[in-house]
Amino acid sequence: MTETLALPTAFFLGLLGGTHCLGMCGGIAATVSLGHSNNQKLGFLLSYNSGRILSYGIAGAAIGSLSWLIEHQTAQIVLRTFAGIMLIFMGLYIAQLWQVLTHVEQVGGVLWKRISPVASRLLPVKNYSQALLLGLLWGWLPCGLVYSTLIWSSAASDWLLSAELMIAFGLGTLPTMLLTGVLAQQVKQILQKQLTKHLSGGIIILMGIYTIPWQGIFSQSFGL
Repeated sequence: MTETLALPTAFFLGLLGGTHCLGMCGGIAATVSLGHSNNQKLGFLLSYNSGRILSYGIAGAAIGSLSWLIEHQTAQIVLRTFAGIMLIFMGLYIAQLWQVLTHVEQVGGVLWKRISPVASRLLPVKNYSQALLLGLLWGWLPCGLVYSTLIWSSAASDWLLSAELMIAFGLGTLPTMLLTGVLAQQVKQILQKQLTKHLSGGIIILMGIYTIPWQGIFSQSFGL
């Protein structure tokens, strides 16, 4: 495992992506806790987010299971380069400088059209198991942030590590999602500040640049 494919890195990708999570899933997080007492809100939000994070782990395991296709060194360099580029796109996306990932989200819309009617029938949430199932389904919502991280995690070339990376990413999004459900307005004011978005996006862009295996590219290109 390389340094850039470490669990802390995945966690921070989720944490820095909180500004985007607020827009994509903030509404549903607030809805899950709506109408429940303060004592119940946390339980419902934890159940919902547990399902959401589990769906990320399943997606990571699925794409990581294809690692046998990239055993060749050149293929690994290409995948790592692509993963780094996707992180750069993610940073630009979060900073709202270039919304290129919206086109990637459209691809996942085909699957979401089949899942969303089932997810909608689970609202309003009345118990913890219902919240868990809602999160498990909502985790497949087309999201450029998730897709970018998923491609990045696939560079691990191991299904278990890819799953762990996606779970760590999901845990990184958890603070924002929990606070959004309990203190929606206060969190929204902070995360929607342009400076917050630019700082988060900039750090992710640097992660993307660092992920690209420059030495491997130069070695392949110039035979070094």
